[in-house]
Amino acid sequence: MKTQIEKLLVVLAMIGLVQSAGAQFIYTTNNGVITITGYTGTGETVTIPDTINGWPVISIGNDAFHYSNMTAVTIPNSITSIEGFAFVDCTNLTSVNIPNSVTNIGDDAFLQCGSLTNVTIPNSVTGIGEFVFAGCISLTSVTIPGSVTSIGNEAFEDCTGLTAITVDAQNSVYSSVNGVLFDKSQLTLIQYPAGKVGSSYTISNSVTGIGDRAFMRCTNLASVTIPNSVTNIGESAFAVCSSLTNIIIPNSVTNIGSMVFAVCSSLTAIIVDAQNSVYSSVNGVLFDKSQATLIEYPDGKVGNSYTISNSVINIGDFAFGYCANLTSVTIPNSVTNIGDDAFSGCRSLTNIIIPSSVTSIGDYAFLYCYNLTSITIPSSVTSIGDFAFDHCTSLTAITVDAQNSIYSSVNGVLFDQSQATLIEYPDGKVGSYTIPNSVTSIGDDAFLDCYNLTSIIIPNSVTNIGNFAFSDCHSLTNITFPNSITSIGYFAFSDCTSLTSITIPSSVTSIGNVAFAGCTNLTALYFQGNAPSDGGDVFYQDSNVTIYYLPGTIRWGSTFSGFPTMLWNPQATTFSAAGGQFGFTITGPTNVVIVVEACTNFANLVWLPVSTNTLTGGASSFSDSQSSNYPCRFYRFRSP
Repeated sequence: MKTQIEKLLVVLAMIGLVQSAGAQFIYTTNNGVITITGYTGTGETVTIPDTINGWPVISIGNDAFHYSNMTAVTIPNSITSIEGFAFVDCTNLTSVNIPNSVTNIGDDAFLQCGSLTNVTIPNSVTGIGEFVFAGCISLTSVTIPGSVTSIGNEAFEDCTGLTAITVDAQNSVYSSVNGVLFDKSQLTLIQYPAGKVGSSYTISNSVTGIGDRAFMRCTNLASVTIPNSVTNIGESAFAVCSSLTNIIIPNSVTNIGSMVFAVCSSLTAIIVDAQNSVYSSVNGVLFDKSQATLIEYPDGKVGNSYTISNSVINIGDFAFGYCANLTSVTIPNSVTNIGDDAFSGCRSLTNIIIPSSVTSIGDYAFLYCYNLTSITIPSSVTSIGDFAFDHCTSLTAITVDAQNSIYSSVNGVLFDQSQATLIEYPDGKVGSYTIPNSVTSIGDDAFLDCYNLTSIIIPNSVTNIGNFAFSDCHSLTNITFPNSITSIGYFAFSDCTSLTSITIPSSVTSIGNVAFAGCTNLTALYFQGNAPSDGGDVFYQDSNVTIYYLPGTIRWGSTFSGFPTMLWNPQATTFSAAGGQFGFTITGPTNVVIVVEACTNFANLVWLPVSTNTLTGGASSFSDSQSSNYPCRFYRFRSP
């Protein structure tokens, strides 16, 4: 009985919110306390109430003020927690005063609040989540109080205006020296502020570890001196330090994370002390000690071609990432593995030959290789990672050696060996495409970023459309699903901005999260069967979608994934044959588009479109000017 009473109180509270004048907050209630989950007001200065209907407001929830136009917010003392993404993308927000009641600031809470110049973290806060202030480019300084015991990864990433991180001397976990964030013992350098003034920095001899992304986007730094005390350099530690020209790795370093110098466009050489027992360098290129793994090729190295040594077996993750000047790389027959992102961002790379020794190609291996026009997969390759050729906008053909036992290709399109799964359609192919009848599954990201694809014919053999399968196919104007399709993956058609209407067959039982997100011109979805399960936010960032369903189908409510539904039940009424032309009035849902089709023989059904009618005000007149040419003609309605 207690549960029923609490449910009744929630309903009454929500009714009070809706009916009250100027209501601005959406909220949930749990055990007599309130979490703010949304904001509907337009005010630039926002004061969050400490109570609603007599119940205390204790938390600001995920996405509560997402994309809000506010410039300032007052948070009451009743709030104890600011959850993840609470103020994400509040681009106009300039200042936040967090009260002493708050103990936790969740992941991404102020992500991309680009105008935020000042934030005061009170001494009550114990936890600062991951990416909390990431992208707050106007934030110039921040003070970590003595109470904070946890700071998440990349809490200050992309804070390009941040000149100092100051830690209260009473803090038991963290410390700071000249605005640089360390652990308490100053053994680990955690974060060097990206906006700190000065072109050089010498790391203290007390430091043994450089944390993940510690110097990321420190564009002012041309040189960093690493002392012989350092044993560990974290992942992406110096990534996107665009002014960094050279670096010396001392003999003490025994661990270097991935992408350490990624997108350092001025870096011409990585030099390793000859006494180092784990790493080495040759002509400024970073290798492991045995030179069996090429770890990193400096982005700013002079020259547009490179021949990899015969000692190399493994091209490491991000090894050539964003080497914008490279037009060609020669890979020797010794190489067996091409790592994740190995050549991603090599936008000038026009030609690369994968030798028959290579067995695996990693995820995103050739991402953003805009000028790569063709590639041949040798018979030795047994594994190709996800998104391996994504954003290769000039790539028109992926050819697979006929002897390959795992993969195959037809007309430059990549399949598995049996051609049951379509794996990759080259981004640079132009026009329309008919999928072969052998295909039962369209793989994840198979047509991702195929900007020039205008139409696709899917055969009745296909049962599954994978995640991201047609995402960002901006020129795709229409798509017809066969009755064999049972599932549509998440992000499957996201950002297909030319799609206006879609018919979903009755065979579809599930549609993934944000499957049609960002389809900004999509106005109508016509479902031929029962309401499928949906992953939530199927039409995220769409605005004008109406869902139509047929009589006799089930599980349909007033909305589907947050958008209105409407019964699609057009009727033919008021028949006439004036002037030798057969006609009738079509009635149905207001402004819906109806295609009238005709055939002449029920024994041989060939339906041809006769006209397209918009039911303005719920009705439209139809007249068949060709009806007198046929002894008998049948008509039917369909969605566009």
